[in-house]
Amino acid sequence: MSLDYGRPFPMGSHYDGYGVNFTLFSQNATKVTLCLFDKAGKEIRYQLPGKTGHIWHGYLPGAGPGLHYGYRVEGKWDPEHGSFYQPQQLLLDPYAKQVTEIIDNTLPFTSSVFNVLEHDNSAMMPKGIITDDSGCFCHSYKEKETYQRLNTPWSKTIIYEGNVKGLTKLHPDIPNDIAGTYAALGHPAFISHLQKLGITALELLPVQYHLTEPHLNNIGLKNYWGYNVLAPFALATQYYSNTGRNIMDEFREAIKRLHKANIEVILDVVFNHTAELSDQTEGYIVSQRGIDNQAYYWLNDENKAQNWTGCGNTLNLNRPETVQWVMDCLRYWVTEYHVDGFRFDLATSLGRVPYFDVHSPLLTAIRQDPLLSRIKLIAEPWDLGSDGYQVGNFPVPFTEWNDTYRDVVRRFWLWRDVSIATFADIITGSAKLYHKHGRPPYSSINMLTSHDGFTLRDLVSYQNKHNEENGESNLDGHNTNYSVNFGEEGLIVNDKIEHLRLHAIRNLFATLLLSRGTPHLLAGDELGNTQYGNNNAYCQDNKVSWIKWFQPPYNLTDYISHLIELRRQIIPLQSLEWWESNSQNIIWLNQHGEPISNENWQQLPPSPLQIVLAKQWILMINPLRNSALFSLPQGQWSCLLDTANWPRCYSTQKQQCEIQPSSITLWRSSVFYPQSCAEKLPTISSQTE
Repeated sequence: MSLDYGRPFPMGSHYDGYGVNFTLFSQNATKVTLCLFDKAGKEIRYQLPGKTGHIWHGYLPGAGPGLHYGYRVEGKWDPEHGSFYQPQQLLLDPYAKQVTEIIDNTLPFTSSVFNVLEHDNSAMMPKGIITDDSGCFCHSYKEKETYQRLNTPWSKTIIYEGNVKGLTKLHPDIPNDIAGTYAALGHPAFISHLQKLGITALELLPVQYHLTEPHLNNIGLKNYWGYNVLAPFALATQYYSNTGRNIMDEFREAIKRLHKANIEVILDVVFNHTAELSDQTEGYIVSQRGIDNQAYYWLNDENKAQNWTGCGNTLNLNRPETVQWVMDCLRYWVTEYHVDGFRFDLATSLGRVPYFDVHSPLLTAIRQDPLLSRIKLIAEPWDLGSDGYQVGNFPVPFTEWNDTYRDVVRRFWLWRDVSIATFADIITGSAKLYHKHGRPPYSSINMLTSHDGFTLRDLVSYQNKHNEENGESNLDGHNTNYSVNFGEEGLIVNDKIEHLRLHAIRNLFATLLLSRGTPHLLAGDELGNTQYGNNNAYCQDNKVSWIKWFQPPYNLTDYISHLIELRRQIIPLQSLEWWESNSQNIIWLNQHGEPISNENWQQLPPSPLQIVLAKQWILMINPLRNSALFSLPQGQWSCLLDTANWPRCYSTQKQQCEIQPSSITLWRSSVFYPQSCAEKLPTISSQTE
């Protein structure tokens, strides 16, 4: 076969039913060679004959899906000036939609990318695979025309975050041949658990093709979280069950089943750095670094990779070609897999020009895109560069991970060193961060825990991190966790300490799910999952990180389900409007039913408070270490939540009630609340005082 001139679009490899068009961006290359491989590894090379601007291209008639390919890009070899061209190096197409599997998802490497290869390395390099997206079973013309996105409103969204493998690897009701795979995400046992909880969105840690870093491979560990992405268009092969469908259809089918259960799918995506890592210590030349290092990456004054991410390099998303690459990738996941949103890892890097700018090319392109601007967009609003902490500063329609919420709620209940004024701002949507920019309360993604840090059970079981198994002498991971152990370190404790820990977990969950903003739950927290004190389990692809299912007495699935149902009933929590201080929708009172004084607002440790919502609901919060007597308005009141006495609920006409130490109670007025709504609440034990 001969290679025709081809077209400079679309980017990547594109099968049209008759052949494949290949394109590759490189501004500084002098020659680009397409390399094709048969099943035996034999290589055939074609020089790309076309060049339009900085896009090299060619068309191969008769080529089709399943063909393995890569590139050799020639130019100047001058590492001191950031140029890494050498023909011995096989390079992966940044647009590859499927990638060959490599052993343990690791690559051999030299001590420095400055070393010139003595031999061709194609045998050990990952290769792209030509795909036929239009021919998959679930993308028939009819389905493309009729598919309707779920579009769950942000005000009704409950996010559940987890790793594909860890979510189901140990699930007792999922067959072993699919446990821990894409297929298991669509299994009825897993989906029914999400439905029982009341989850509306499953957020997956990176499913894109990623590698294990050399230093982990050297000590026998693997990158479990997946934030070391090499090929952002392609699925990670380690989550493929290989039980019939191809890998792409397996993932599509899982998403389809989740959608049928009214559960959206949000993907974590990594565009702040790549798996090529550092150009000075451990690192690779495997894709963009060899294609055009000076165009793809931010370089410092010495032409070395800027490390604003802490991962060895930072992608330069201030160029039209790299912006197009990211935009094409995001649209691909939305159109070909029907995902419902993205969470952007270290998103400050996405807005660097090189300082952070909300009007940066990529952020502006996403906001203006008619497809992407309508889906769920979540920013992790920080990186490690100068002015990297940008919580509250991302533009609409982005929402943000709010670590301020996490820390304030932990400190309020576990350390008691924040005032009710600070606590009140956080639980009502973090107005100080978001109201000033005209963003709604749901812009705050409220979390107690995430993949990065302690699990909720470990938060109340360990005073200190225990990351020794990570191989970094316990120096990695956060040191300030605002955790407590209630007097004894570890999981094995007496009944008294275990009771205190369970009570604290119930308080934290109740605060999360009765706050304004978008709740974010870490998968397994509702089951009492533990990582044995490891707060940086990114390299623990084993039972340390995998969810240990159904662990009494920490299985709080019913409790979470009840809280989420209560949240749905309390209409003011879902309002898109900010609560004003003079609004009748919210009234702040002390425990005696009187307006809170300035002194009480700022008092430390924090004092008890009541929050009256729409005259129908009262949230009573007692952060004290002793019981407190609260006043109730006249009338019949029903207590639907008592974190000290779950699952007991009761009704009373008394004007005073005693709230146990470090507890939350939620009351509903029988006068104002429609009985039809009450019937929707879960059945729990009840009595009348």
